[in-house]
Amino acid sequence: MDRFARLVSRLLRVPVAFVSLFEEDRQILPGLFGLPQPWADARALPPPHGPWRSVAASGRPLVVTDVRTDERLRTTPAAAGLGVVAYAGMPLTDGDGIVLGALCAVDREPRTWSDGELSDLEDLATVCSAELCLRILSAQSRSVQKVLETARAGADRARSDAQRLEREAQAGLDHAGLLLRASEELAQTSGLEDVRRRLRDLFVGAGKPTYVGLLVADKDELHRVPDPDVEHAVEREVLTMPVTAAFPSTRALRERRPVFVPDREALVADYGPEALGFFDRMGFTTLLCLPLWGSRTVLGVLAICWAEKHEVGVTERATLTAASGYIAQAVERALYLDERISVARQLQEAMLTDLPRADPLDISALYEPAAVDDMIGGDWYDAYLLPSAPSGEPGALMITVGDITGHDMHAATIMGQIRSMLRQATLDHPRTAPPPLFPPSTPRARSCPSRPPGHWSTRASLRPTTVPAGR
Repeated sequence: MDRFARLVSRLLRVPVAFVSLFEEDRQILPGLFGLPQPWADARALPPPHGPWRSVAASGRPLVVTDVRTDERLRTTPAAAGLGVVAYAGMPLTDGDGIVLGALCAVDREPRTWSDGELSDLEDLATVCSAELCLRILSAQSRSVQKVLETARAGADRARSDAQRLEREAQAGLDHAGLLLRASEELAQTSGLEDVRRRLRDLFVGAGKPTYVGLLVADKDELHRVPDPDVEHAVEREVLTMPVTAAFPSTRALRERRPVFVPDREALVADYGPEALGFFDRMGFTTLLCLPLWGSRTVLGVLAICWAEKHEVGVTERATLTAASGYIAQAVERALYLDERISVARQLQEAMLTDLPRADPLDISALYEPAAVDDMIGGDWYDAYLLPSAPSGEPGALMITVGDITGHDMHAATIMGQIRSMLRQATLDHPRTAPPPLFPPSTPRARSCPSRPPGHWSTRASLRPTTVPAGR
């Protein structure tokens, strides 16, 4: 706008020229030339300051030869404050003809304005009005653009927030589903192998891990429980490691706390080359190891691995920790059940008879449970030789086969008592004992198992042979 003021000063040969725009409580001067201080720096005038307000009121040009002799204007502060004597002002309008301000030429001496000067001032006012309209449109365009950008940014934020809320809601559903599955699926597990099998389908959803491993502590070692149905490269390479090994899983066991490895850089910083090489070969990037707490101690470690970098937030970590509690309960129950089965089988084996040597007889036996788990039988077999007769004749071979109803410790106890009682009775009273099943000359006897569902049983198979007369 200053260039219009300079053009007015040069074309009309006046010392002062300016562009005045009217506001409700002031006049701003976006363009000026020759205006004294403090108006030049302020670029503003009070509302009643000068004849240019008349242009705004009437919407027509105002031309004054000498303000001091004009009845309308001689009392205005412009004559003394700005040194205005001669004045010519042309209205500045927008595209709708609304007066925005005035293009003013001021002389400090009385002056008669020629038609040519007024025509030049009017032409400059027209061009200045066009410039103002362009600036208004540009400002409006920028304002609209800003509004659009603000609206677009708001829409993007709203869309982003909606997507975030959707992800959080889905994550919440996934977390709730994980805990529900863990409580249901792991409640009826029958052993470590079963627990490992059910872990495979426990973790689903957007944040599904690449691999979930179950490691069980045994003294100074950590043993990985392999998946019984699906082969994993992890389980082929490392099945057992010492507790002192520099791995995140062993660290979680030693320190009895969760261990989180967010990326490869953290693995390089905190662990040795063996762990780094292993995770590079397996293609893992993020790892979370959770200790599995039993009722008295840490039973093992749950290793959750992701191939891509995965952010584990507070909610997800809390959910995984809660799920590890269900897994720990299943592991403790499985270890207890496996121990009971092992003890029961050892007890059953300890209660079976060592077969005697009875040449030329060939004796062998096989005893198997017809049921699973920790049930032991009340069935038994026994084979032994009676003492030699006073005549020196070898004692006969005695075989007893029996069954006590039940599959528990009580049945096994009764079975042991009866077997021992029968053996002792025949040994103490060989002459009045039940007749031997096989005389000493019988060439071969064999007992072998038969397994009707849900029972223990033993079947004796005999090979007929000729017995000499009198025997």
